Amino acid sequence: MQLKTDLYIDGAWVKGDGTLPVTDPSTGSVIAEVATAGEAHCDAAVTAAHNAFKTWSKTAPRVRSEILRKAFELMIAEADHLAKIVSMENGKVFSDAKGEITYAAEFFRWFAEEAVRTPGDYRQAPSGDKRILVTHQPIGVSLLITPWNFPAAMATRKIGPALAAGCTVILKPASETPLTALAIIEILERAGVPKGVVNFILPSKTGPMISKMLHDPRVRNLSFTGSTEVGRTLLKESADNVLRTSMELGGNAPFVVLDDANIDDAVAGAMLAKMRNGGAACTAANRFIVAKSVAEEFTTKFAKAMGALKLAPGLEDGAQLGASVSIKERNKIADLVSAAVKAGGKLILGGTTPEGAGAFYPATVVTVDKANPILNNEVFGPVAPIVTFDGDAEAIELANSTEYGLISYVYSSDLKRAIKTAEAIESGMVAINRGVISDPAAPFGGVKQSGLGREGGFAGIYEFLETKYIGVEI
Repeated sequence: MQLKTDLYIDGAWVKGDGTLPVTDPSTGSVIAEVATAGEAHCDAAVTAAHNAFKTWSKTAPRVRSEILRKAFELMIAEADHLAKIVSMENGKVFSDAKGEITYAAEFFRWFAEEAVRTPGDYRQAPSGDKRILVTHQPIGVSLLITPWNFPAAMATRKIGPALAAGCTVILKPASETPLTALAIIEILERAGVPKGVVNFILPSKTGPMISKMLHDPRVRNLSFTGSTEVGRTLLKESADNVLRTSMELGGNAPFVVLDDANIDDAVAGAMLAKMRNGGAACTAANRFIVAKSVAEEFTTKFAKAMGALKLAPGLEDGAQLGASVSIKERNKIADLVSAAVKAGGKLILGGTTPEGAGAFYPATVVTVDKANPILNNEVFGPVAPIVTFDGDAEAIELANSTEYGLISYVYSSDLKRAIKTAEAIESGMVAINRGVISDPAAPFGGVKQSGLGREGGFAGIYEFLETKYIGVEI
């Protein structure tokens, strides 16, 4: 398997100031050495994007659209190859990786279509003295920072709307998973993206170099997906130059099972909501809030389904749960479970770190009371804490007892009751009787400490556009 490992700046693959090893978390072995960017490389990327913006921003929307459409077609044609790269460096099983590639490619197709459909407005002013003309213009050079858990989808979800809007970009992926991002950059190159429009860096000194770019007046936009802690820091850095920012941050998703829910359907949805990507998703169900009258049935059936998963290296035949992205990340998960048990939680399944190589952790189910500390933490892994409630009001109170508000899940056989509950829960997205609702055609984002702005849907492209009002004398 051929892998790109150089930086990509101004339409050329260039060597860096050093290299960073990328490991397979299933074995701990080094897959590749990826070039790191020094200060000069980061400045060159900003310069390239700034210079390219002058032309790309004026390129016909149809041309931008066709390039994105071509990138979509290439990703779909090469989905197996890309999925293997994702699985190798991320640890997730091949089926999850293949699903991610399909999902990621859709952002290129969706925004290829949106590139030619950005609306404007022309109308008479209420006073009758002028015409109001409203148009949208690309904001400028955009710095895109993506996480390790969805290395393909988080990149395309930002690159797609940026290019569709007419912006140029600098992509900085997670150091754990740069190979997937490089593969997507190479696909964009083959799809015909002009030089300087898309640039790839992996700074050797991440904090200082990102800070310097955010203080460069040529950079006008930041799109970040990652932890709330890092997001707060980047917001402070962005304030100095009053940058436009969009933030997709942490989550603590409640999965609410009301007493009238179809339990078999709820268990099936719980498996999707919890175990997609091995639980390493900001949208993963993190707290299972279950009505007392159905808690025993739900817990028994859910634990049985979780226990049936095959824990194995991501590319092994039949693997259903792969490794965490690193030993460090796996140990965070184990520590949270240990703390939960120490605080009175009862292990129903799992909870023991496997011996041997690889960053593996088993599917785990633990019942807890509402004061257990695990309910306050985002568990980026295959761990399901279950807490019970008596009435709908208590369920809503438990669901809202977090600083986060990205996504929630509600199961009920009464649609009116489910919608009423969904409206009362403080989150940017709610899934009713479904375990997955993420869709490139829908707005993705949260409230409270889960972020700012929206990605995907009709709203996604506006994160990369400025609204301009022109008053016209008639």
